[in-house]
Amino acid sequence: MIYDLAIIGGGPAGVAAGVYAARKKLKTIFLTMDFGGQSVVSPDIQNWIGTISISGEELAKNLKNHLLAYGKEVVAVKEGLRVKNVEKTEDGFEIALDDGESYHAKIVLITTGSSRRKLSVPGAKEFENKGITYCATCDGPLFAGQDVAVIGGGNAAFETAVQLSAYCKSVTLLQRSGGFRADPVTAERVLAKPNVKGITGTEILEIKGGKFVSSLLFKKTAAGEITDLPVTGIFVEIGLVPATGFVKNLLKLDPWGHIIVDPKTQRTSCPGVWAAGDSTDGLYHQNNIAAGDAIKALEDIYMFLHAGKTK
Repeated sequence: MIYDLAIIGGGPAGVAAGVYAARKKLKTIFLTMDFGGQSVVSPDIQNWIGTISISGEELAKNLKNHLLAYGKEVVAVKEGLRVKNVEKTEDGFEIALDDGESYHAKIVLITTGSSRRKLSVPGAKEFENKGITYCATCDGPLFAGQDVAVIGGGNAAFETAVQLSAYCKSVTLLQRSGGFRADPVTAERVLAKPNVKGITGTEILEIKGGKFVSSLLFKKTAAGEITDLPVTGIFVEIGLVPATGFVKNLLKLDPWGHIIVDPKTQRTSCPGVWAAGDSTDGLYHQNNIAAGDAIKALEDIYMFLHAGKTK
C-alpha cells in the first residue's frame, strides 16, 4: 500500500500536521516512538496557547487523543517505533523502521524534533525537574523572585538570561570557555542588567540540594578557585541534538544537523520531503511555532498533491 503522506514524529508539529491531514482526507501513516516531544518532562507549561497551565505529560496525552479522535480511518498511527531510514523510490519514499517493517508514501513530513544536550555532572540527573530545567519559556516563571543560574554562553543562553532577569532576583551566566559565544551586542545588553552576572572560564563540578536544587558548585579553571553558588534554579542551554540521523544521506543539513528548509513552505532539499519543528534550521524553536510550521507544511503538501502546485 502506498500512503499519500508519512508523518514521522509525535510532538506538537507532528500531531498538528496529522490533525490537518485527517481533515483533508489524506491517507496518512503516522510514525512515532512516543507523543509529546521535549516538553513531556515539563511539570508546568504556561505558554501552550489556549491552555493556561498544563503538564508535559498531560499535553502529550491531549495531543495523542486529538490525533486519534480526528484520524480514525484516515490516519494510521504506529507508536513505539523508530524510523531507521528514508529512501527515495520510483513512486515516492520507503520508510524503514527499526523492527524491520517498512511503509511507502508519496510524501514525507519530518517532525522528529531534537533533544536537549544534557548536563553531565554529579547531581544533574537527580535534580532534573527539581530545579534543573532545559526550557526557560516553559518553566522560568516558576522561579520568580529566586536566584538562578544559566549554563551556556551562546545566543540561546543569553535569551534565557534576559527572559529570567525580568522576574528572577538574580541570574548568573556560567560559560565553559574563556569568552561568551553570543553576539557581542546581545551579550553587552544582557550583562548590563543589574541582576545579571556573567562568569567565563568555568567548569561545573556538582549540583547540590535536598529535595530540590540549593546550589551549584563550579571551578574557575584558570585560578582553580571553587565556588558554591546558592541557586534554586539551573537553566541549561548547551545546545540541541536534532533527531535527523536517519535522513543525513537524503537531505541537506546544516553544520549542527538541522534540516534546511524553505521557511515559506517548509520544503527540504529533496522534492517530496517537508520538515517542521525543532529538527529544522528555523530561527526559533517552540511548541507553538513547531505546530504552526507543520500546518504550513501540510497546506503546501495538500496543494502539491491535489492542486498541482509545485512552486
